[in-house]
Amino acid sequence: MTCKILVTGGTGFIGSHTCLELIADGYQVLVLDNLSNSQESVLDALEQISGTRPEFIRGDIRDRILLDRIFQEHDIAAVIHFAGLKAVGQSVSQPLNYYDNNIAGTVILMQAMQQAGVRSLVFSSSATVYGDPQQLPIPEDHPLSATNPYGHTKLVLEEIMGNVYRSEPGWRIGLLRYFNPVGAHPSGLIGEAPQGVPNNLMPYVAQVASGQRAQVQVFGQDYDTPDGTGVRDYIHVVDLAQGHVAALRYLQENEPELLAVNLGTGRGYSVLEMIQAFARSSGRDIPYTIAPRRPGDIASCWADTRLAREKLNWTADKDIQEMCDDAWRWQSSQS
Repeated sequence: MTCKILVTGGTGFIGSHTCLELIADGYQVLVLDNLSNSQESVLDALEQISGTRPEFIRGDIRDRILLDRIFQEHDIAAVIHFAGLKAVGQSVSQPLNYYDNNIAGTVILMQAMQQAGVRSLVFSSSATVYGDPQQLPIPEDHPLSATNPYGHTKLVLEEIMGNVYRSEPGWRIGLLRYFNPVGAHPSGLIGEAPQGVPNNLMPYVAQVASGQRAQVQVFGQDYDTPDGTGVRDYIHVVDLAQGHVAALRYLQENEPELLAVNLGTGRGYSVLEMIQAFARSSGRDIPYTIAPRRPGDIASCWADTRLAREKLNWTADKDIQEMCDDAWRWQSSQS
């Protein structure tokens, strides 16, 4: 029997790519999304790429009546939970929105799952739960802390899920700590579509390459890194999506477990390396200026990836050039 997976936030950047990988792996997909940061037209692209159009319900994870109806009307085997606000800067200026959407929404979702007897959950967490890294690469048993409200919502939700797991037998929960998702589907049909000024480096660089913005601001050139700019573990969104399917399969095939696992490449690239790689992909100069460091930014961050390899039999295999090539193909299709 085909498993049906509820994907919250499934029309978003990572969610949409994960829907494709689920379909490719033989799962049925039901998407729940309020479209606050995505477009319903993404479903057309998913159908064009995969030949299958995911079922779609427009709605909010805070709507308990809707959630109960979904679990009553559909035989859901597991939930992959992406629905959440994700901009660090915005979380500082609008903390209540973040606590309401991310924490309250997830609690309501888990209550509905509990009532329906659905105990398998793959959660979109973040490397922000490690705070300022005390060691590199960062292992899963690194001390946890948060430096902004967005990261704090992820940290609190990890704690909530741990408490639920310990209180009630049978829960299978994967806490997937992403590093820096970038790139786009190689078809060029889906990718990251930020509203307004991009919060993340690669979509900003892509908009400079396409002429939408004049130059990249590089925040800080005096970090203790090879070229003085911040170093991050960038992971191709297709690799990341495949990591979700690997985690789902692991949870379904093994005894109930609370599994926290890093999804990254295990190596870091600097801001300037990223700009240079994107210049190669686009064939265009990408002007940049050096600006002061931003408060709260850290020098370097990359993942220890051994646990994902051992437990999930998963590794990220796409390099920085492929990430930039695919992001540029997507960006070019948007112009």
